[in-house]
Amino acid sequence: QVQLVESGGGLVQPGGSLRLSCEASGFTFSSYAMRWFRQAPGKERELVALITSAGGLTNYADSVKGRFTISRDNAKNTVYLQMNSLKPDDTAVYYCNTQLKFLDYWGQGTQVTVSS
Repeated sequence: QVQLVESGGGLVQPGGSLRLSCEASGFTFSSYAMRWFRQAPGKERELVALITSAGGLTNYADSVKGRFTISRDNAKNTVYLQMNSLKPDDTAVYYCNTQLKFLDYWGQGTQVTVSS
């Protein structure tokens, strides 16, 4: 079955960096676009970044452009989110996502907390 397992979250000071990873299994990873979402307390889940199947195209929410970078390694079935210049507003649970045959699949999420 489809599994998405995120890792790499934690507590970081404002201005710091983190790299999230999402390891996928149960489907042909290299054939599907991948996305990172986040959900802050009391807010709706929002799309942060996406990357096409071969990695040729990426897109970002305006709030993270220039600070976050999504990438993938199809040989390792893994998608990454490099987060730089982190702000307190980036505090959220970050989720990996893919859509197969119009069904959404999610990981369990990883907590990112930006605080001094």
